[in-house]
Amino acid sequence: MSYHDEQESLENLKHWWARWGNGVTWVVLAALVVAAGFNGWNYWQRRQAAEAAVLYDQVQQAVNSNDKAKISRVASDMEDKFGGTAYAQMTALAAAKALYAAGDTAAAKAQLQWTADHAKDDEYKQIAKLRLSLLLLDEKAYDAGLKVLADAPLDAFKGVVSDRRGDLLAAQGKRDDARAAYKVALDTLPKSDTSARQLVQFKLDALGG
Repeated sequence: MSYHDEQESLENLKHWWARWGNGVTWVVLAALVVAAGFNGWNYWQRRQAAEAAVLYDQVQQAVNSNDKAKISRVASDMEDKFGGTAYAQMTALAAAKALYAAGDTAAAKAQLQWTADHAKDDEYKQIAKLRLSLLLLDEKAYDAGLKVLADAPLDAFKGVVSDRRGDLLAAQGKRDDARAAYKVALDTLPKSDTSARQLVQFKLDALGG
């Protein structure tokens, strides 16, 4: 390339940069900011999960030692600090089971309600609702139990939810509604689950009609 050609190329570059350089700079800066933000988010997510795992281990230890006070405290910390992680929903279900076994039904219900409202996975929400409805059935809070199960269940849970609805309706003396719920349960429970199906059929027969 001759000196003249080199100078012309430089002039063209200067002209191009004067027109487009500012925009290019902003595009590059924006891309760097996005990349940094993405990496920072991933790092934060990994750190949250690691810290939540440590706290979940403490919950398991508290459950194994039947330390009711520690179960409640650690479960509360998990929900406050790491409520967006999968560990929070596992902690809440484990805490609810242990607290119920310890005789603290109110605390168990609170953990199940938290899971139903905040769990990341729909399956955990459904399990929490089923367990909460069972506690409400025991307390004869039938309307509250039916309200917990009011939303359309996941397909995999349709049979057991219909069975529980039948129990609540039968306890209220709503025999026709209970029979309808039990029939839905029989239609949707897996054929392989013979014990559950036999139990539903027994309850349906007991209602007569």
